[in-house]
Amino acid sequence: MSITTKTGDNGETSLANGERVKKDHIRVQTYGTVDELNSFLGLAKHYLPDYEREVVELIQKNLFRLAAELAKGEQYVKLINEEDIEKLTNLVYEYESKVELNSFVIPGETIASAHLDVCRTIARRAERLVVTLSSQEEVRGEVIRYLNRISDLLYIMARFIEGNHIRKIRGSEL
Repeated sequence: MSITTKTGDNGETSLANGERVKKDHIRVQTYGTVDELNSFLGLAKHYLPDYEREVVELIQKNLFRLAAELAKGEQYVKLINEEDIEKLTNLVYEYESKVELNSFVIPGETIASAHLDVCRTIARRAERLVVTLSSQEEVRGEVIRYLNRISDLLYIMARFIEGNHIRKIRGSEL
C-alpha cells in the first residue's frame, strides 16, 4: 500500500469520517497546525532535560487525540477532557513556583527555550484557528482550553530552562 493515493491531487482531502473538503478548509488548517505544533515539539524535546522531555511527550500524545477530533475522527480516540486540562494547569503551577516572572522576555536565551517559544507561538496560532472554526462549526470548549494551557505551559517551561541556564553560568563564574 502506497502513501500516494492521488486523491488529493485536485486540492481536496478526506476528513477522518470520510467527508471530502478543500485542503484550505479551516478545519484542515486547524488540525494541520496542531500537527505542525506536534512536529516542532518533536524537535524541541531533543534539547530538553529528561523531565521536560516527558512533559513534551505527554503533550504530543494528547495532540494526536486533539487533531483526530478536529479531523472529525472523534470516534477513534479518547477525547481531550477536563482531567487533561487540569494536568497541564498543575504543571504550569509547578513551574510558576520555580520561576520568577517580572518582565517580558526576548526569546532565544538558549536553544531549548527558543524551540519551546516557537512551539508556544504555533500553539497560539492553532488556538486562534480553533476559535475561528468554532464560529463556523461546533467545537468542544475543552479543545480551546487545552491549546491555551499548552501555550501557557510552554512559556513557563522556556523561562524555567532559561533560569537554569543563567544559574549554571553564574555558578561557573564563582
